[in-house]
Amino acid sequence: MIDFLVYSTYFVLLINLIAYSYSFFRKEKANVFFVYYLLFSSVMQFTMELLYHLGKTNLVVVNIFFAGQMVLLGTFYNSLTQIKSQKIFIKISLVAALLVLAVQFFIDSTQFLKFNLFEITLTNLLTVVFALFHFYNMLTENKTYYYISVGLVLYLLASTVLYLIGNLSIGLSDDIKLFTWILNSFLVLVYQLFILFEWIKSFSKKAFLTQ
Repeated sequence: MIDFLVYSTYFVLLINLIAYSYSFFRKEKANVFFVYYLLFSSVMQFTMELLYHLGKTNLVVVNIFFAGQMVLLGTFYNSLTQIKSQKIFIKISLVAALLVLAVQFFIDSTQFLKFNLFEITLTNLLTVVFALFHFYNMLTENKTYYYISVGLVLYLLASTVLYLIGNLSIGLSDDIKLFTWILNSFLVLVYQLFILFEWIKSFSKKAFLTQ
C-alpha cells in the first residue's frame, strides 16, 4: 500500500515538473520559483529513494528538503505579494529561521542525522503563514495559485501533526507507526494532485481557451 502511494506521488510530481516547466519555458506563464520548487522536490525525492535502496540513511537529505522547501516556497509567495510589509516579513522570517536552524546544527551537529521535529515544525508553520498571506490577498485580487495554496496548507498542517504523533508513537505498536506513514504518504499524493489540478485549471491549453 505505502509503495503504491509513494511511487504514485513520484509519478504525479514528475508530471507536475514537466507541465509547469513547459508552461514557464514555452508559455512564460508559470512562476519560475514554483518551477524551481518542483525541480528541487524531484531531486530530493530521487536522492532519498536512492539512499534508501542503497541501505544508507537519508535523514540528511530530509533535513535539507524541509529547509529548502521553506526557502523556495517563501520566495514563491514573496514574488506573488505586492504588499511591502508582507515581503519584509517573509524575507526576515526566512533569514531568522535559517539562522536558528544553523545555530541548532552548530550546537549539535548530530541533528543532521536525526528526524528533526523542531525544523519540520518551524519550516512547515512558517510556510503556512506565507500561504495564508496569499489567501488574504486573494480576497481582493485574482485567485492565482489558489488550489496549490489550499493543498499546501492542508498538507503541511496535517503532516506536521502526523510527524509529532509519529514521534510520540515510538513506543507504540508498529501498526500505529505504519498507519501514520501511510496517511502522510496519502497527504503528499493529494497535495501533488492539487498542484496538477492547478495546472489544468490555470495553465493548460483548455484554461487559456476559456479565459
